[in-house]
Amino acid sequence: MSEAQTAPASAPEAAAAAVLEALNSTDSNGTEALNATAKFVASPEGTALAYGSLVLMALLPIFFGALRSVSCSKSKNAADMPETITSRDAARFPIIASCTLFGLYLFFKVFSQEYINMLLSIYFFALGVLALSHTMSPLMTRIFPTSIPNKQFQLLFTQGSGESKEEIVNYEFDTKNLVCLVISSVVGVWYVLKKHWIANNLFGLAFALNGVELLHLNNVSTGCILLWGLFVYDVFWVFGTNVMVTVAKSFEAPIKLVFPQDLLEKGLGASNFAMLGLGDIVIPGIFIALLLRFDVSLKKNSRTYFYSSFLAYIFGLGLTIFVMHTFKHAQPALLYLVPACVGFPVVVALVKGELTEMFRYEETPPEEEEEAAAVANGDSPESEKKDQ
Repeated sequence: MSEAQTAPASAPEAAAAAVLEALNSTDSNGTEALNATAKFVASPEGTALAYGSLVLMALLPIFFGALRSVSCSKSKNAADMPETITSRDAARFPIIASCTLFGLYLFFKVFSQEYINMLLSIYFFALGVLALSHTMSPLMTRIFPTSIPNKQFQLLFTQGSGESKEEIVNYEFDTKNLVCLVISSVVGVWYVLKKHWIANNLFGLAFALNGVELLHLNNVSTGCILLWGLFVYDVFWVFGTNVMVTVAKSFEAPIKLVFPQDLLEKGLGASNFAMLGLGDIVIPGIFIALLLRFDVSLKKNSRTYFYSSFLAYIFGLGLTIFVMHTFKHAQPALLYLVPACVGFPVVVALVKGELTEMFRYEETPPEEEEEAAAVANGDSPESEKKDQ
């Protein structure tokens, strides 16, 4: 994904973009994706509960994030507009992620791990509060008491004066958003102070859902480039070096979902975790969300490609768990998820005779659609902006 943007990104979008960079450069999927602490021998019940919970937690942000991505793609609100990933962004992303990963590896070798993680905690506290607030917003809209007035607010920062005045930040929010922000801040403080696994998972789920909702692939070819590029990245850094292992063990941030295998024995104070990196959720998730939007574009009142890719994800994640337990070695989940999530929909498209149509499907950002419509009507986009 491109770091340079032509317009100021919204807070949730910026959080999703920043987290995608972080979770792919330090993703635990290559080291201990679905891996337990070696010194602890979990009971069969504890293992089943932990892995079952991880699978369920992985499916939730993909399913609901994909559904929210459909309305997000049609939104004309600047705060909800998605960040579009192009083929160029997808091609260079594994390279950027590799450089970031190796840079963090050197940082942890040279500088104190304690101070680095303190800075990361502050960084992810801010991102987590924004992401969790955005995730809670639709629910808060439904349950917010009508007896309480919902006041509108605007946060505006400008630079310059007169005709040369330029907007730096223009963010509109209301009382409901403030309530979400307060609740998210409480969770953030809990995470910073205690590093509790439940707080970690609340932030992790919010990051994953926001990523799937707000990060859009512009077409299926771009999705294939991104997934297969990160497939190679994942396999190389896991099996070829110890870099990802070192960084993932040193990196304290909510970039993974965790669930204790000793929960039945120790309750909420359990400490021996199975884990799943957010990259194993967001990367396949944005591809699955793209296929849902393709289903919608067909206007056939069916969700064939979405459900086939969703089932493929479940199959790939289950295969990861099976192989890991068979060979007693941590596995890079993308090694199994990428072939499944790409292969299943392609086979379905071949059977239905829609393969060409699927690869020709192209998404256009809402602002570009408006400009195209204005040009088609004989109006200049610039003149429209002046009229506004």
